[in-house]
Amino acid sequence: MTITAAADGSALGNPGPAGWAWYIDENTWRAGGWPHGTNNMGELKAVLDLLESTAHRADEPLRVLCDSQYVINSVTKWMPGWKKKNWTKKDGKPVLNVELMKALDAALRGRDVHFEWVKGHAGHELNEAADQRARAVATAFQAGRPAPEGPGFGDGAAAPAPSRRAPAGDRERETLEDRHDPDLLAALAAHEDELARGTTAEQAVEALERDLLREDVRADPGRLAQLLHEGFAEVGAAGAWCSRADVLERLPREPSLGPVDVQVLSCTALGPAAVHLVYRLTTGERTSLRSSLWVREDSRTELGPWQLRFHQGTWEV
Repeated sequence: MTITAAADGSALGNPGPAGWAWYIDENTWRAGGWPHGTNNMGELKAVLDLLESTAHRADEPLRVLCDSQYVINSVTKWMPGWKKKNWTKKDGKPVLNVELMKALDAALRGRDVHFEWVKGHAGHELNEAADQRARAVATAFQAGRPAPEGPGFGDGAAAPAPSRRAPAGDRERETLEDRHDPDLLAALAAHEDELARGTTAEQAVEALERDLLREDVRADPGRLAQLLHEGFAEVGAAGAWCSRADVLERLPREPSLGPVDVQVLSCTALGPAAVHLVYRLTTGERTSLRSSLWVREDSRTELGPWQLRFHQGTWEV
């Protein structure tokens, strides 16, 4: 019988208080984390703990649902090459999160494991459940409260207690190098390709704009840097002009938007490499009209990764 589980990670501030979780059902899930870690560390640790927690049923196929292309590509594509090069990348730099990567390599041996990408924050039941539990742990560490760990596999099998010690070595370096890491850039390009496959350019851009309104994306400078064009500029709803550097510094420090409502008014392709999106955004009791210009200039994928080139907001009265 195939075991199906979702695995996810969360880091507030990235790096910052971090959590991880895997989830099968309400009686079968586990979570843990660290006072200081990164989102990628959480994503990797969730898969590692799932493998360790199901080791007593290693003869059964394991289906892992994951919204991280970084994790999937690491274990299914890049790891053999890293091992041949003594855990270094093709640019000669050490592999990030190597302690977790080596542990995953060992845990995968002899296992029948299939990784399946799912879009995060898109209503997938198992993915949402894992995400909520990973974020709950990160939030607990941030607040100094005990972190919820869950019942484990639920069949009486013993599993190691979740460690509060984050894997050594890569906590700070990861977020600095993520923006230019060739392997991670390839993963992000693959994500864009998945997003765009079977959809129109307009649909892909709408999804990315909604990503920019998510709390975890706004708190992640690395992800923001990938979504914002190098020439990005913004005219805020209050009339202030901001550069890309201003926005990258400001957004991770801003409080959460809370629940948001997006009403798309128009979404128009201006050619093969530009889309103009206009929508009404409601946050709390305030409503604004937003205008965004998305472009693509990279040919690594059929469509290339979309990036936000210009954004403007106006308070609606």
